Amino acid sequence: MTQSVNLPKIDDFLQELATIQQQGSKRVAILGSRHVPITHQHLIELMSYALVLSGNRIITSGATGTNFAIIRGALRADPNLLTVILPQSLSRQPPESRDQLENVMHLVEHGEWDQMTLAEASTLCNQEIIAKCQQLICFAFHDSHTLLRTCEHAEEQRKVVTLFYFD
Repeated sequence: MTQSVNLPKIDDFLQELATIQQQGSKRVAILGSRHVPITHQHLIELMSYALVLSGNRIITSGATGTNFAIIRGALRADPNLLTVILPQSLSRQPPESRDQLENVMHLVEHGEWDQMTLAEASTLCNQEIIAKCQQLICFAFHDSHTLLRTCEHAEEQRKVVTLFYFD
């Protein structure tokens, strides 16, 4: 009996290797859960800060938790290298996020998705973010269904995906 093993195609491997080794700036999407311990938020903020200081463009969404930390770090390093794409209009964001989002130079709102559930709008928003990036860094729990589907979508789009689990 012959078993088949799904091995990545050599072209996929070479493309991932080239992206990882690429010198210079990249478009890095960073997404994650809203429910993040404060110590993790500080680490995520430092990572975002360092990525921007290295010349990378950060693309994220606006929410509490992980995305809040990403935005805070990127704004400290260079606000011009941060793009935030919201799943709905700014008025639908939590008040604590709105204050921070007002400082974002490159802010994209999707008011046309206001009538959708947040999960539906977030799925569409994450797909847009993935289309604009070269690499995805994601912070999730094992039951973060929307984020895990986003990682799968990014892999299907042949993006380099780094997934960190909180649990």
